Amino acid sequence: MKIDINSDMGEGFGPYTLADDEALMAQISSANVACGYHAGDPLIMDRTVRLARDHDVDLGAHVSFPDRMGFGRRKMDMPLPELEAHVLYQIGALAAFARRADYRITHMNPHGALGNLASSVPEIAEALARATMQFDPEIAFLVLPGSALETAALQRGGKVARLFLADRGYLPNGQLAPRGTSGAVIKDEAEVVSRVLGVLQQQTLTCVTGEEIPMPVQSVLVHSDTPGAVQLARRLKQEITDAGGQIAPLTAQ
Repeated sequence: MKIDINSDMGEGFGPYTLADDEALMAQISSANVACGYHAGDPLIMDRTVRLARDHDVDLGAHVSFPDRMGFGRRKMDMPLPELEAHVLYQIGALAAFARRADYRITHMNPHGALGNLASSVPEIAEALARATMQFDPEIAFLVLPGSALETAALQRGGKVARLFLADRGYLPNGQLAPRGTSGAVIKDEAEVVSRVLGVLQQQTLTCVTGEEIPMPVQSVLVHSDTPGAVQLARRLKQEITDAGGQIAPLTAQ
């Protein structure tokens, strides 16, 4: 069993940081780098790309609504062509730093409110798939299993990697439980590890209502801004390896 451990990186701004990216980068195999919309700035993007390259970690674009004040968690209504332009703008910005570092973007993962909409609204998913594949059809999509984004990407002949968010609760329809609702965020490390191992071994998950739902995944997300994220990623890496798994970036699966 090959499994990717990925994390959202570069989510600071100027002198402000949310996570220890350098320590966490050593524990993961793929990184989703903020492209300046919900977090990040040119210097942080440049530094994070080089950090990923130096650790041989796959580089992903973590695109968002232009909502830095709300950390990309607020829904924004905009015409689909405008949304496509925003997605293309962010991928292009990250690609510039990747090119300078002699590295390349391997995947994309929409953040926050944009990610939730791309998972559930076909028109939004199609806009993201269209913009990304027009930039580079080889870029893979990190998707929730059975989501609208998975469907949109596959219909266009794109590559997908099914993602499990280690510390988030799920609804019976396979979507994330909204933040602020009961069971939406799991903070106990032992419980998070147990959930991940269960998903990888059984390909199912108990959702917040108690129902069992299918959860076939190739990648596990550890949120970098979660307290203890470095320790959690290190423990997941060890537990998965001890269970007979192999940590591998998306491009090695």
